[in-house]
Parts: sequence; C-alpha cells; structure tokens
Amino acid sequence: MKNANVSRFRAVVESDWGAKIPDFPSLYRWSVDHPDRFWTSFRDFAGIRGEDWGGGTLDNGDDMPRARWFPDTRLNYTENLLRRRDETDAFVFWGEGLVRRRWSHRQLHDQVSRLAQALQDAGVRSGDRVAGYLPNLPETVATALATASIGAVWSSCSPDFGVEGVADRFGQIEPKVLFAADGYFYNGVARDCLGKLTDIVPFLPSLERIVVVPYAQEEPDISGVPGAVLWDDFTGPFTAGEIAYARLPFNHPLYILYSSGTTGPPKCIVHGAGGTLLKHMTEHLLHCDIRPDDRVFYFTTCGWMMWNWQVSALACEAALLLYDGSPFHPSPAILFDYADAEHMTLFGTSAKYIDAVRKAGFEPAKSHRLHALRTMTSTGSPLAPESFDFVYEAIKQDLHLASISGGSDIIGCFVLGDPTGPVWRGELQTRALTMAVDVFDDDGHPIRGEKGELVCKAPFISMPLGFWNDPDGARFRSAYFERFSGVWHHGDYVELTEHDGMIFHGRSDALLKPGGVRIGTAEIYRQVERLPEVIGSVVIGQDWEGDTRIVLFVKLGEGVTLSERLTNRIRTGIRTNCSPRHVPARIIQVADIPRTKSGKITELAVRDMVHGRPVRNVEALANPEALELFRDLPELRT
Repeated sequence: MKNANVSRFRAVVESDWGAKIPDFPSLYRWSVDHPDRFWTSFRDFAGIRGEDWGGGTLDNGDDMPRARWFPDTRLNYTENLLRRRDETDAFVFWGEGLVRRRWSHRQLHDQVSRLAQALQDAGVRSGDRVAGYLPNLPETVATALATASIGAVWSSCSPDFGVEGVADRFGQIEPKVLFAADGYFYNGVARDCLGKLTDIVPFLPSLERIVVVPYAQEEPDISGVPGAVLWDDFTGPFTAGEIAYARLPFNHPLYILYSSGTTGPPKCIVHGAGGTLLKHMTEHLLHCDIRPDDRVFYFTTCGWMMWNWQVSALACEAALLLYDGSPFHPSPAILFDYADAEHMTLFGTSAKYIDAVRKAGFEPAKSHRLHALRTMTSTGSPLAPESFDFVYEAIKQDLHLASISGGSDIIGCFVLGDPTGPVWRGELQTRALTMAVDVFDDDGHPIRGEKGELVCKAPFISMPLGFWNDPDGARFRSAYFERFSGVWHHGDYVELTEHDGMIFHGRSDALLKPGGVRIGTAEIYRQVERLPEVIGSVVIGQDWEGDTRIVLFVKLGEGVTLSERLTNRIRTGIRTNCSPRHVPARIIQVADIPRTKSGKITELAVRDMVHGRPVRNVEALANPEALELFRDLPELRT
C-alpha cells in the first residue's frame, strides 16, 4: 500500500534521518530506538500546532513514573482538532432508528465558540473540571472541546450509570459544571435521566452550574433539578466568533478517565493534552490509515476510552459517525445500515459485538455493500480466531481487520494494526509505534513464544500524569511499577508470536492456577464461545481442598439447557484444543454473565461472589443484578 499514510511517513523518516525503513516492522524498531527523532518527524508530518518545540524531548527519561515529554512545548488540544470550518460533515448522529442529525465543521466550530464563552462566563478557569453525564451526542463532543479550549479538564460517564456510580467518579474530581441529558434511548424506549440527576446533585457540592441537554424529550421539565438551565439558555447569550485557544504546557491535564472500579473505588486517571493528541494521531494516521474526509465510527459510550479516542479523529480532518443506543435495535442490521448510508470507512467495535452478530446468524455481506469500508477495529476483549474468519467471510473480504488492545490507563493502545502488513488469524498485528512493549516471565526476563506479563520498558507519550488526589504518586507507582521496578506492568497475560504479533490470554489477575499451572481465561473462552449454543461465559478459579479448581459458568441461547451431551462437548473441545488441565471441574448454567459498562467480563467480581467476599462498587457493572446468580451455589459445595 504505497498510498498508505504510514508508507508516506516511512519516506519522511528516511529523508529526515537517513535511516533505512523498508517496512512497518523496521519503522517500529526504529521508533523504539529513536523516539525523539520519531516525534520530531511525526509532529511535522501530522501538522501539529504548537510552539516552543525545541527545548528538549524528554525529562526524567530514566525514572519512568516521573518522565515528562516535551517539557517546554505549549499547545491546545482543541485547536488541533478544529482545523476545518467548512460545510462538510463533522458529525453524523444516529440515535438508534429514532433520531438523526448532522453538524458541519462550521457548526461544530461555532458551537465550541459559544460554549467556551459560556463556560468562562460561568467562572470556569484553566484546571477546573467540567463533567458530562451524557449519551454519545454531538453536544457531548462540542462540550469536551470547549472545555479543553480554555484549559479546563473534561470527564464523562454514560447515562446508564446509576447514582452511586456517578457520585463515586465525579465526587472525587469536584467538577464546577455538570452537563447532563434529560434521558436516552435503548431498545426503542426512552429512559429518563432527570430523576437520577436530582439524586446525584447532592453528592457533588462543588457544582456551580448544571446544564441539561434535551434529547429524549422536546421540552424537558427541569424544575426538579435545583439550579439547572437548558442547553440553549446556557449558550444562547453568546455569539460565535474566533476561539481564543489557551496554549498551555504539553502536559497540562486534558481528560480524567476511570478504572473499572470492580475491585474498589475507581481510580481517577489524569491524561495530558499533548500526550493524548500525539498518541491518538499516531494510532489514527499510521496504524488505522485515517485520511481527510474519512468517516470514522466507533460503537462506544462516553464512559469508555474509545469515545475519547474517536473524538481525536477530528485532528485527521475526518468526520465522526456517532451512535447511541442498542446495536441490535431495531435489528442486527442497524450499524451496517449506518455504514452503508454514511459511507463509513472505519468501523470500530468490540469483540463481543462481532461474536454476537455471528451468533445471531446475520451475514452483512449478503445484504450490504459496505463499499467505503477499509478498516474494522475490535477491542474490549481478545478477538477469537473464529471471529477473524467471520469478519472476512460474512462481513467483507477486502478490509483491514485490526484487533487492538490498550486501556484507559494509557488512553490508547499497546498493540494495534499495520495497514500494510498481513493479518494473522487470532493475532494482534503489531506493537504500537514508539512503545517498548515486551513480555516478561515471573522473574522479569523477556520471553518470546511463551505466555507472560505485558510490560512497557521505556517512557511512552501517553503515560498518565498520575491519579487524582495522589499527591506523592504512591498509588500511581503501586498500580503500574510495583511488580517490575522501573517498568510499566499492565496486567495482561500475553504471548509474542513468530510474526512479531501478540496473542492475549486474559487478565493476569484472573489467571487460573490449578495444580500451580498458569492458565489464561481467554484460552477457555475461545473454545467455549465457538459453540452456537453458548451466548456468553465466565471462568474462575475456586479455592478447593487446598488447591484451585476451574469453574465455568455458561449463558446459553433461549430455550437451550445444559444437557450432559453439551457439557461433554464443552469439555472435549477444551481438552482437545487446550489441555486436560484446562478442563473445568464444574460447568454451571446461569441466566446472565456480569459485565462492566464497556462490555468486559468481570471474573474478579464473580470470584469474590462465589467465595462469599464483598464485591465493591457494583455500580461499575452494566448488569449488577447478575452477581446474585453466583451467590451460595449448591453445585459448588461438592
């Protein structure tokens, strides 16, 4: 692909530095060896706007937790995203099949201009926090960009969070202004948010202004929310004009994201403006090949880091295709209808969604053209080998399928796609450019072709600035640098392959250890969930007679029961394709599988429930009621 962005960038590197960069793997190795040179070339290649770049690339490079990139540089995140002011689409929005809207780049710029003025009039200053309790609306993106334009810090939760979940997050960061929707739609039903908003406000005494965005109702009654104003009343007094972008230090706070919080109160992870911008632009331009006028979609809520990731695609002068609601309402075709109607070029989703489409028996290639679609990305959990087959057989043959993995911790990815290289079934293609990603054994030695811990051995551009309310950095260092001194330990159990790709075997804190043998949960999920009868599963290690035994819970299709024949098929598949040690001691049918709001299986919460231990912060779950299905099960007493 000579016309790919990364191919053009390789030529730039060769010209700038006299390096020989014949392919993507060579670029990866060069970028890890020479990150300062990489970022110098990439800054110019991407046209990043800022000042004072010449004062040095990295401070405290030998002390990873304290490392800071571009200490003298100043920029503004929003200035780099609002490059266009023309009448082409900046946003298209679908709210299931019920609401459709679009904004041009000019409309977006004008909305951000008015919002920035309104926020400043409300007393918001650089460093203050602005929070969003909102669906994935155009107004949500505009408010985040307005917040960043003046140097304030944005943080968001999706409206399906309950009162406690919102209070646990926003209560820690003390926002000055809260934006909230009147409601949202799911499965064609309007869900009210104003009642929850009334209950949330007393937990946020720092609030000085509450702004309600009408969405589910034409004229919402906000009289029950003390001090609330409607969106139009908040922005209406201000006239759109030039935006006075605050160019602030490269490491000025931009976003606060949250850990899942299933093992305790969520950690508030602070990310800087410059690191977020450069990391996202690298991933968009070089790993995903996003170009001006592309149409970029990610199925995400505002409580998942992929929302922040998608927003940054505006810096590539692409249009964002926003969606809110169920991906299966009114039918499994809805997102593919969207892709055809709006000429989607990048379709971002979760591995669970792809598996659900497959199990629904829906084959988009038979009903949709998908003529513009070049790239499909999948994250949230490992993409099973069978799902690779399904994408190429039932969605589209000539696209770049990129299974990607990272986290809110780094607001980006450790492992992504290479648009110029082969896709290997069941593997993530390449480690992220400039990221010194490796796999360590238990003693901290690098290994290849074996399972071990995912680590990053050198400072990277999107390292968090730290945790909120962690003044000495003790909690931050404990979270990532305690296992291997001076090395980022991410907590994923992975394997580097002969293709220099990576296979994910699950979270290392959920490892199964029957008889002391380490087994990744993803290995079992791959075998179980290929069966058409199985809708979902969760596997844990149960403490039993001085050892650990494997227990598998399965959610089956409607009307299907766990017969002896199906149980034997599950065990045989695991024994044949994994090993006898992987075979569960107990297989139990349950009505539902607990998941976080971003769709991740919660093995640790299930494990605590099975062992009678308290589960903290169940508000982090999309379906917390499902945990009760695992309490005091008679099948686990023998």
